[in-house]
Amino acid sequence: MNPLPNDPNVYRTLLESTKAIPWKIDWATMEFAYIGPQIEQLLGWRQDSWKTVNDWAARIHEDDRQKTVDFCVAQSMQGADHEADYRALTADGEMVWIRDVVHVVRNPDGSPQALVGFMFDISERKKAEDKILQLQKELEALSYQDSLTMVANRRMFDTILEMEWTKARVTAQPLSLVLLDIDFFKAYNDRHGHPQGDACLRQVARVLDESASRTRDLCARLGGEEFALLLPATGALAAQEVARRCRKLLAQAAIPHGASMVSDWVSCSMGVGTIVPGAHDNVRAFIETVDRRLYDAKNTGRDRIVGGPA
Repeated sequence: MNPLPNDPNVYRTLLESTKAIPWKIDWATMEFAYIGPQIEQLLGWRQDSWKTVNDWAARIHEDDRQKTVDFCVAQSMQGADHEADYRALTADGEMVWIRDVVHVVRNPDGSPQALVGFMFDISERKKAEDKILQLQKELEALSYQDSLTMVANRRMFDTILEMEWTKARVTAQPLSLVLLDIDFFKAYNDRHGHPQGDACLRQVARVLDESASRTRDLCARLGGEEFALLLPATGALAAQEVARRCRKLLAQAAIPHGASMVSDWVSCSMGVGTIVPGAHDNVRAFIETVDRRLYDAKNTGRDRIVGGPA
């Protein structure tokens, strides 16, 4: 193996031929002792315009500036090598994502003597990371959404119910729940076919979602033809009114049902419950109570609402 060359110009040529931009700052004066000429191609600022750390700081996006400067100063004063990602401003007003990799050269007493490092353009990496994060968010949203009706699914319902139950218990506010079943839906599918059955579910979901119109209200499909409306901060009378509005809007939608024994149109049976949860109340017991009311509505003629305080 050949020994390393002693000519410093060889090292400079190597450094200046890479995409990484080398630099050095003298700690005592806070002035640039050196910065690679590649900086001009990347950011548009002339190589000789990088005089002090103030030039560096001024060319960091204002949203990243203070936290980046504070972090780098703190790490440098501790003598700790570090990395910092930030958006750098170009001479023409654009932005480039930069990663600064910093090594602290220390005096014998441990105090900083100089900072040396490399700047890397990580814009493409950031774009890829942002795309991955966006895809992750979209996948997470899909995991909480019923793919057929586009309302919340059972997973979302269970998650939000636990949150709202806890909030209602802490604030001593009422929490209401409406459970709904489409009447004679199996017969609907047998008569009209499954594609039309899917279209029916989507129409019903839109009606229910419209009925639960406040920000915290939640419409969810629990499975099959069963839906739920979760109504935070809603008393028994208001919950009954929401259920009646669902029934009215569904009647106005007038979805033909050629196999129903109670109507010419698609209808729903509903169980309604309201509770101000106490320390000894159980959310599953509350659901079972409302579920029993739903089955009472189905067993006493369908197309009706059964409920009140749980």
